[in-house]
Amino acid sequence: MKSLSLADLSHYLFVLPFIFLMFPMAAHATEEPEFKLVQQVNGIEIRDYVSYIIAEVVVDGPADEAGNRAFPILAAYIFGKNKGMRRLAMTAPVTQTVEPVKLAMTAPVIQTTTGGAYTVQFVLPKDVTLANAPEPVDSRIMLREVAPVRIAVIRYSGFWSEDNYNKHLALLKTALESAHLVWEGEAIYARYDPPFKPWFMRRNEIWLRLPQTY
Repeated sequence: MKSLSLADLSHYLFVLPFIFLMFPMAAHATEEPEFKLVQQVNGIEIRDYVSYIIAEVVVDGPADEAGNRAFPILAAYIFGKNKGMRRLAMTAPVTQTVEPVKLAMTAPVIQTTTGGAYTVQFVLPKDVTLANAPEPVDSRIMLREVAPVRIAVIRYSGFWSEDNYNKHLALLKTALESAHLVWEGEAIYARYDPPFKPWFMRRNEIWLRLPQTY
């Protein structure tokens, strides 16, 4: 079994109270954003997602620590640390992606990635809209509507390690290239399970956005 570093252990101890608050919801069917399966090709799925609302926060890397940094901030929001002290159901997945750095020029606007910061998102329940979502009291949290989008997805189990992620991201890109499909933007890492779930039972996904041609 993979050993934990002192940094990993300290993060787990910090988020442990939030994890146990989540446990009753994690034990039942967890709500996910609605999508339509368009096709399966080369071992991956193409999905069309409807719009949904997310709460997001930008945190410093590295990648394998970003989720642990963001989780207590976002969990506090859905468990009532908001204006009105309204509790929201935990949904899935929790997503993470590299935060792009925008460099304004005369033409065009260039986007690059540095790997120094990551955007981590909680999907909010389906009955939550931007109009009725509780307002965060933590200024680091932003609420945003994700527009309908077509996503290429590879699903896998195992540890939340950089090696496992890079291996499956490469498989996803190879599958898309073989199908003559192009993607845009940064990859999105989607995790569906709490850290106490055995690694071999976890549902992990990597998403790549496809151009909207529909």
